[in-house]
Amino acid sequence: MKKTLIVGNWKMHLNTQQASLLVRRLGERVPQHRDIETVLAPSMLTLQPISLEVDRRKFRLAAQNANAQDLGSLTGEVSFAMLSGLVHYGIIGHSERRKYFAETNKDVRAKVAAAVRNEITPIICVGETRVERTNHETKQVVREQVVTALRDLTGPEAAEVVIAYEPVWAIGAGRPASAAAITEVVAYIRLIIEGQFGKNVADAVRILYGGSVEPDFVANILSIDGVDGFLVGGASLNYQQFADIVTKAHQLAAAKEQHA
Repeated sequence: MKKTLIVGNWKMHLNTQQASLLVRRLGERVPQHRDIETVLAPSMLTLQPISLEVDRRKFRLAAQNANAQDLGSLTGEVSFAMLSGLVHYGIIGHSERRKYFAETNKDVRAKVAAAVRNEITPIICVGETRVERTNHETKQVVREQVVTALRDLTGPEAAEVVIAYEPVWAIGAGRPASAAAITEVVAYIRLIIEGQFGKNVADAVRILYGGSVEPDFVANILSIDGVDGFLVGGASLNYQQFADIVTKAHQLAAAKEQHA
């Protein structure tokens, strides 16, 4: 069985001291689970010091973003090549990057290729805005995002990526998308990948849900066929909430294994 993947995206929060405190509190409350992979995505500033204190048996690290070029005269940028060996994952194409920094599907494609060539697993964020959903454009938008992001990869490379479905309209809304909406899009994402690379690759890809993820919603969302975990935003900054999300995901995974 795939490990359930729980990723905490800290976004632009916490200085080095605050990030260190959060890691310590999470280390005290999140045990090591063989059926759960827990990933922390601190700010770029705090990644390196966090890497020295985090318990690697319990947590892996992710970068929230990086540049598609490996090196160059790009003042202020950090490349995936620089992050190689420091992080296991890289979040790419988050809706905030697309909205506030005008990242296009082509930019996401280049970053995915850069992550893969530097042995960092991409967590590719896809999802529609409220306007796009109202206009019945969800499938068109998601298809363009997925197909373009994976275009430069081989089948074995594509099988290792993670796709995070984050309906933009659900982020920070206080309630996640409905089970029906998540089910439809997750199934469609796998259908898209199957069309590109075949069923084995489509089945291997882990698909996460993101958007107002809180402990109370874990069981309902993880019970949806094809959902393999979460990309958690605001709740990942609260050590009690994030630990509860991990615990509930473990309980559900353990129950599934018993009945398998």
